[in-house]
Amino acid sequence: MALSVNVGTADRWIRLLAGLLLFLFGSLSWGGWEGTWYGVLALVVGIVLILTSLIRWCPLYALFRLRTTGKS
Repeated sequence: MALSVNVGTADRWIRLLAGLLLFLFGSLSWGGWEGTWYGVLALVVGIVLILTSLIRWCPLYALFRLRTTGKS
């Protein structure tokens, strides 16, 4: 079963930027995997945002039948 694209261009860039920022803050400022719980949370959320921007598919969007691609 192929995944249909449900993340649009603007959404994709916002996710990528937010994911990179969270990943950097989580790993550099908050100690990452061996640091605080919010450092670990920032890393995990950052990685998820980066991955969903790269594959252009969001599981939460699919669950709620949302899309930001402009296609019906």
